Amino acid sequence: MAGYGQFCPVAKAMELLDERWTLLVVRELLMGSRRFSELQRGVPRMSPALLSKRLRRLTRAGVVDRVAGPGGVQYALTLAGRELLPVVESVGRWGARWVPELGETDLDPHLLLWDMHRNLNLAALPESGAVLEFRFPDVPGAAGRWWLVATSGGADVCDADPGQPVTVTVSAPLRLLVQWWRGDVSWPGALRTGLIVQGPSWARRALPGWLRLSPFAEVPRPAPA
Repeated sequence: MAGYGQFCPVAKAMELLDERWTLLVVRELLMGSRRFSELQRGVPRMSPALLSKRLRRLTRAGVVDRVAGPGGVQYALTLAGRELLPVVESVGRWGARWVPELGETDLDPHLLLWDMHRNLNLAALPESGAVLEFRFPDVPGAAGRWWLVATSGGADVCDADPGQPVTVTVSAPLRLLVQWWRGDVSWPGALRTGLIVQGPSWARRALPGWLRLSPFAEVPRPAPA
């Protein structure tokens, strides 16, 4: 990427950070992803070759450390990378507040479930754990069904039936569940407009407490003009 030819620190920073996907890779590392496969799941539309290229660039710039160990290669942010946390948070808050529009290509069930699994309130789950099934009737094929398998020790996303009893099933148009996750629609509002929850009454009542929203869900939105 050609430089801007400016000594301004903003220009110098953007020579690194405004390459396509770069700041989203940093976002994933800030969210706790460490392995290449985890990073891929957070940016599912980014090619593996481009992800490798961006990681090499960030490593050369001193933003990311690449550590090879017995369990394989892992990536971690350096001090310089960790200092990008308030930058990413500020950009996210600004986007939630001032760029609310969602196009059809922005709606990705894989990314939604990956984000949701990272924010589950594991401490609130039953001791035996829970299996949450998500159905998107407007998404064709196998991509219309997903499962979150959660225990007190962690959670994972499955795109195939894990073969365990389902605790609760959530059915909703993909756009509606994304809007709820982002904080654009409340849980009662989603229930009124197409979200359906099936399962035992105790699980239906507990579900909102298991599903933490996006970190940007509480960003206040401007009043309609």
